[in-house]
Amino acid sequence: MVETGQYARTTDQDREKLILEHVPLLRHIAGKLALDLPPNFDREDLVGYGMLGLIQAADSFEPARGLKFSTFAFPKVRGAILDELRRQDFLPRGRREKVREADRAVARFTQRNGLPPTPEELAREVGCSVDEIDEVLVSAKTASRATLDDEGGEALTALLSDPRCPSPVGSAEFNEAKERLERAIGGLGEQDKLVITLYYAEDLMLREIAEVLGVTESRVSQIHTRALYRLNREMGGEA
Repeated sequence: MVETGQYARTTDQDREKLILEHVPLLRHIAGKLALDLPPNFDREDLVGYGMLGLIQAADSFEPARGLKFSTFAFPKVRGAILDELRRQDFLPRGRREKVREADRAVARFTQRNGLPPTPEELAREVGCSVDEIDEVLVSAKTASRATLDDEGGEALTALLSDPRCPSPVGSAEFNEAKERLERAIGGLGEQDKLVITLYYAEDLMLREIAEVLGVTESRVSQIHTRALYRLNREMGGEA
């Protein structure tokens, strides 16, 4: 250990060991974030961005504080990846306009019918195919979650968020939301349900889910995003 004021930091040897031991954590974080990216984006680039955060975490880690390194490093790795994604403008202008158009369509439909449209209804509202809507939804999630800009708009962004309840486990709010989520998942199609289960319950990455389903990684991203949309729509309708 090296003393630096009140707390001791790691030695160079310990630092290198921490970095090497937590490369799997880095790849796990990069794999999860890859779900929000266009299919032409090189996923290995995410690992490179995250490595900067992992190195920064190892440099500033103070074991005497009693925090696990994985807990300490997670936000730094994820933050380093997101910082680089914010810096890049990888969503084509035409796709950004499609996202805005879809957001306006969701808002119109919801105001008219009291409930957001299904993906199929959204496709009809926008005037495109369901496959095109799948791509637009992925782009909207990319804009709202990966780059943290406002391209998605509030109506569409809310339908693409993580539907899990932030309330403490065991609370009335948590139990109610959990039951609603279970009912909503039960109403999904088999493929959508499988992707949600593998992603949240089994904690598999994009590549691993693609291998299970026998489809491309970009298709898994579309299925996952569509399933999130359906879940949030159903749960919102029960509120």
